[in-house]
Amino acid sequence: MDRMERKGNDAGQDWDRRGLPAWTYHSAAMLKLETEEAMLTHWQIVGHVNDIAKNGDYLTFDLGDERAFVVRGDDGTVRAFHNLCRHRGSRVVTGDKGHCKHALVCPFHGWVYNLNGTLRGAARPQSYPPLDKHAFGLKPIESEIWQGFIFLRFKAGPQGSVADYLSPYLEDVAPHRMETMVPAGTNWGQELPVNWKSVRDVDNEGYHVAMAHPALQDLYGSTYYDVSLPGGLNVSKGTFQPHAGRRWSVRNYLKWAGGPSWLPAERRNLWAYYGIFPNAVIITTPETVQFYQELPIAPDRTRVRGMIYRYPEEDRALRMARYLSYRIDRETVEEDIQLSTWSNESMKSSAFDGFYLSDLEKGVRAHHDELRQLLPVMKLDKAPQTDDLEALNARMRRA
Repeated sequence: MDRMERKGNDAGQDWDRRGLPAWTYHSAAMLKLETEEAMLTHWQIVGHVNDIAKNGDYLTFDLGDERAFVVRGDDGTVRAFHNLCRHRGSRVVTGDKGHCKHALVCPFHGWVYNLNGTLRGAARPQSYPPLDKHAFGLKPIESEIWQGFIFLRFKAGPQGSVADYLSPYLEDVAPHRMETMVPAGTNWGQELPVNWKSVRDVDNEGYHVAMAHPALQDLYGSTYYDVSLPGGLNVSKGTFQPHAGRRWSVRNYLKWAGGPSWLPAERRNLWAYYGIFPNAVIITTPETVQFYQELPIAPDRTRVRGMIYRYPEEDRALRMARYLSYRIDRETVEEDIQLSTWSNESMKSSAFDGFYLSDLEKGVRAHHDELRQLLPVMKLDKAPQTDDLEALNARMRRA
């Protein structure tokens, strides 16, 4: 048995098989409430410390109406700030990533900030009263680094520190030395015509692997299992099957798979998925670590983004395995996109009666329960007739 035991996964337990009601997937008011209460108050992955390895390197991150960036300062410290100039609100840095040598210069009027966020100076300073460099500095955002991954959250929330929240995963992932990994040059992102929860629903269970993911079924199907943990954590694992290799990608992947020699034996034939509430997953394979997440744009639009990391010392076997694992994963992503689309569009049909979940879909139920706890208005079968969903949710939470 792997370090993460199969706790609380017995079939046949008496639990509610109903998922979230359909209206919660197509309501603009609901999405606004989810963004404020679930997305902005919970930890979000921006990237990895080695994405910004040099002083002055930065990554940007947008979520809802908020925009942020993380930057490595001249002192080597990684900090997070609102991507908002204190003059007129322009973005201070642009693009997904970049580099600023010793200073951040607003592209609108040229206000200059130090890499620690303090104001260095306004353009044409004589046109202003004296400006305090701290009072007019960039506004900081709470951030934390865990196993090399950079997390931030825009508002205080219920998860505590990242280290405490993800402590159940630490023993599992520590052997991969994730903090040493470097970008593999395989970053991906695309916009899907679905609600973000439909993407997460598909991802939170392995019941569909046998039918919908032939490559994963070939690689580890009979060994796959899910574990739900408190706080919205969800773990899925699959160990390579003895007779895997019917498909070309799997057969050739297995020729090279195994990871570096120092990786413990129980991690060298395992793909593991570590869910982070509300909208992210970290994946470990013997040769890579990656993350992906769903960022809501509109009730029927979601941006999915991910980044893959490799070991800094990589021989031919690791390179080949990494390429082939990405090939398998890319097929899986396309299959999941189709499933998410079908599931999401069905909720608008007059024939849709809601979910009826299997004992093998406890991860979906656990995620929905976590959302209901934050947003009790989701317990309502029908969309409430109110212009103030936030006030109704607050009243239901106090009840």
